[in-house]
Amino acid sequence: MPVRHTVIVDRIKDWKWAVEGLEVTLANDYLTRQAGAQKRPIRIINLCRHYTYLSGGYYCSLLAEARNDIPMPTVADIVDLSRQSLYAFSIPDLERLLENTMKRLASPPEASFDLHIFFGTCDDHRFRRLASELFDIFRYPLLRLRIECGKEWKIRSIRPMGLHQVTAALSDFFETSLRSYTRIPRRKRHDSRKPALYDLAILYDPNEKLAPSNKAALERFIRAGQRMRVDVELIQKRDYSRLSEFDALLLRETTAIDNHTFRFARKAEAEGMPVIDDPKSIIRCTNKVYMWERLTSQKLPTPRTIPLNRYRFDEEAMCRVEDELGYPMVLKIPDGSFSRGMFKAENRAQLAESAHKLFSHSRIILAQEFMYTAYDWRIGILGGKPLYACQYKQARGHWQIVNHKADGSTVPGGFATMPVEDVPKEVVNTALKAAALIGNGLYGVDLKQNDDGIFVIEINDNPNIDHGIEDKVLKQGLYETVINEFIHRIESMRNE
Repeated sequence: MPVRHTVIVDRIKDWKWAVEGLEVTLANDYLTRQAGAQKRPIRIINLCRHYTYLSGGYYCSLLAEARNDIPMPTVADIVDLSRQSLYAFSIPDLERLLENTMKRLASPPEASFDLHIFFGTCDDHRFRRLASELFDIFRYPLLRLRIECGKEWKIRSIRPMGLHQVTAALSDFFETSLRSYTRIPRRKRHDSRKPALYDLAILYDPNEKLAPSNKAALERFIRAGQRMRVDVELIQKRDYSRLSEFDALLLRETTAIDNHTFRFARKAEAEGMPVIDDPKSIIRCTNKVYMWERLTSQKLPTPRTIPLNRYRFDEEAMCRVEDELGYPMVLKIPDGSFSRGMFKAENRAQLAESAHKLFSHSRIILAQEFMYTAYDWRIGILGGKPLYACQYKQARGHWQIVNHKADGSTVPGGFATMPVEDVPKEVVNTALKAAALIGNGLYGVDLKQNDDGIFVIEINDNPNIDHGIEDKVLKQGLYETVINEFIHRIESMRNE
């Protein structure tokens, strides 16, 4: 099929459609292309993310006109829509048409709404005449019309949209409108699957012994993405330079401030993509000193805890800890995970020995009252809502849920996964309050429950999602919930 139009995009990942007869080129390539002799003008569809003065979108239309191509929008269109004062003259006629349309509707909208106008057609066919009139005035490929409800219907704003703001819900409408405008019919496909709308990267380490997701869980993330039109790709530390190719990032490798996981999260955030978990959550969750301060300041119940300073850990400090906590007690390094960096002290000798080991890694450590329970609650929370609930049982003959042996091997305890609605409400509500102190990401809140009440032990920014354990109740639905959260976040960020 001969090329009829050239589509310009800022990033190749913004283009999600397979439309024959179109040349898709990057803005940078178009701007640096040498102008040559042409038999006839090229029709340019400028779908850059921004059209502000001297932006990439502005220059693409400007150079298209200089090369005798036919751009949409033109530079004049860009200027006309750059400030509301410049297009205010057209609003009264459009509002009269809007009001007449509303009067004819059997059930007009009851609240303010957005109307999306792609290539002169709109996503609500009842307003097709208004869309056509608007397209005649402002020759933009993608427009968003904000209509507000009051005593009279008013057009509050007319704004161009970038291609990256075309959400999954608008994807089919965009393709249909584009094909209609360019007169490119759909071809029958032997493969009925639609192309992916978004690309999700999952950072993992295939050699990590206690990874937050096992191989089977990662495979289920990929399957969930296929069903939901999200391409899920497993990436590793070496793929740092490729991160900008994706729309979102999920960390499934144990996080730490001083390694590449944090750098990945920082870069993803700088690229404007959703990342779970975000840098702020990693900072807050990976340090138990911060977590203890945060929880106690908000009056959330925690085991009695005393911070210990390496330079003030003397006889007097040990006496105070013994008086307040008694034996046994637990000593923790602030950034330990998976029950690592923790010691149980049964007497003063063990207290001194364990503290000495931990002080070699951190200036501040935590001494905490020992609170034995047969199991720990783990409430998985995503976006402020409970996702799963597990009871992690203590390893056999051990005081932790994972027994780290001297030879480097590990022995985990058992588990019981149950529907969230079967968990005591106090447990779930306490977990939700604790997670809200950290952020709006994916968290695993660990709690203990005994005769004295419910206590928050810690909040994990990178909680386990393993096949056969955390997904025991929701099964594939757990992975789909996570993927759907990413879709929601991608589309929300693009609509800001």
